[in-house]
Amino acid sequence: MSISVQRRGLMLVLSSPSGAGKSTISRALLADDPELSMSVSVTTRKPRPGEVDGKDYFFISVAEHERMVRDNELLEHAKVFDNLYGTPRAYVQKVLSSGKDILFDIDWQGTQKLTAGTREDVVTIFILPPSHDELDRRLRARAQDSDEVVRGRMARAADEMSHFAEYDYVVINTEIEKSIAQVRTILAAERLRRTRQPGLVDFVNQLRGGRSPNR
Repeated sequence: MSISVQRRGLMLVLSSPSGAGKSTISRALLADDPELSMSVSVTTRKPRPGEVDGKDYFFISVAEHERMVRDNELLEHAKVFDNLYGTPRAYVQKVLSSGKDILFDIDWQGTQKLTAGTREDVVTIFILPPSHDELDRRLRARAQDSDEVVRGRMARAADEMSHFAEYDYVVINTEIEKSIAQVRTILAAERLRRTRQPGLVDFVNQLRGGRSPNR
């Protein structure tokens, strides 16, 4: 027997220093969970080959981005490498109201801005590497960056990891499959929070009245 109870979606935030495994975990979650989708940001940069407007990003002008900031239409926004980015409030609220969840791959600064006005809808998880040496090894194993770039990433990682205490949950990524399972467990538990299930009131009233709940 399948019982359906109305649920409000949540915003699941994953943060980590580069190389800790955040992107791999995100891909695994999205691959097998139809109730979860990736946040679609607005950006003022030009589309790259293969990118689709509305799927990868909402591509907008600088003037439009400035208008959205002015009119409080962005949950969070930032400037990265001379391009402007932001999370559109209306899009997120529409998804959450439908009972679906949104995954955010953002840093601690974006997380602070996101939670400033929407804390009740946000669940934050920080992914840590198992050790300093392992993080260094993972970054070098990519064989994509110079020693100077790796050193810069390691320096930034030290600052990023100092913000771990600002998050609801912390996962130490010693084994990727175990870490994926832990994040799935967190998501499953957060979906069951009473405050995220407004349909429970009607459900319980039906039970108390001896009526069969909706199936």
